[in-house]
Amino acid sequence: MAGLTLRSVYKNYGDVPVIKGVDLDIQHGEFVVFVGPSGCGKSTLLRMIAGLEDITGGEVRIGDRVVNDVEPRDRGVAMVFQSYALYPHMSVYDNVGFGLKLANTPKDVRDRKIREAAKVLQMEHLLGRKPAQLSGGQRQRVAIGRAIVRQPDVFLFDEPLSNLDAALRVDMRMELARLHHDLDATMIYVTHDQVEAMTLADKIVVLNGGIVQQVGSPLELYNAPANLFVAGFIGSPKMNLLTGQFDMVDNQLQVVADGVSFRLPKAPGTLARGGAVTLGIRPHEFALDAAGPVKGIVQLVEQLGNETVVRVRLDNASEITAVLPGQETLKVGSTVSLGFDPGHVHLFGADGNRISP
Repeated sequence: MAGLTLRSVYKNYGDVPVIKGVDLDIQHGEFVVFVGPSGCGKSTLLRMIAGLEDITGGEVRIGDRVVNDVEPRDRGVAMVFQSYALYPHMSVYDNVGFGLKLANTPKDVRDRKIREAAKVLQMEHLLGRKPAQLSGGQRQRVAIGRAIVRQPDVFLFDEPLSNLDAALRVDMRMELARLHHDLDATMIYVTHDQVEAMTLADKIVVLNGGIVQQVGSPLELYNAPANLFVAGFIGSPKMNLLTGQFDMVDNQLQVVADGVSFRLPKAPGTLARGGAVTLGIRPHEFALDAAGPVKGIVQLVEQLGNETVVRVRLDNASEITAVLPGQETLKVGSTVSLGFDPGHVHLFGADGNRISP
């Protein structure tokens, strides 16, 4: 296995820039997830690493080798696609070993690698079946097995779970996490699902418009989003973002955002008085509080058993989402008051970037 380095990597389609100067260091054994909305460039970047897309500018290095001009088959990577792409007339055994057969790998070596991969993926009992006899999750295991037998330096996954139903996605996430641990492998995984990113990644790379917005561990991005895009993208339900003004009152920061007014005991040093600010509050930070600063009319109540999701319309017609613990018996149309810990709010300046307290 090996690490991966990207330096000033660009990709243009004609005059249209798609990847706009990506710098990234991935260490050996890391599980890195590229995440972002559709069209942000995450799959394009993955395909550039694989060699399936040409690089307009910059450098891709796998281990100690610059691979810009190296053919995909010689880069030491193996890719698992959204589509399983299995040969329907071949058994699982033959599908897993097909690449080895094309490479003229000796039959005994091929057999050993196929059976080792099947053992790792707990599908030894499936080797004699055809793809039509497999579930979606089993087919994806076969596709992953086909990658494992190549013993690549880097595994690349392009939204491999998007064709599975919700329950299978959860199961396969656990399988991939276990596989990463067992193989001590360098893995790069593309998804638009930030829940997958949070649960799988050692490191998340958030992309938008071909630009890296932030790189960090899941909790770093959750607790300290670098800008409004990351704040709104990471977390489920997403962060509430309220726009307003701030000023200093009695040496405290007074924030008024969408009718919500509160004070912070310590003002961020980068704030000038009387400016615009965006206030971010995670839905899980709210609690029922008769004296709380957030007051509004309940628009929607979702009972999830262990928690209650409430949509509240504020006096100025903007809406927020609150996630309350347990089973709250709130009614649509009722008035509710919510409080939160001011120490857990996030502040963003007029430029959209995080303001550190």
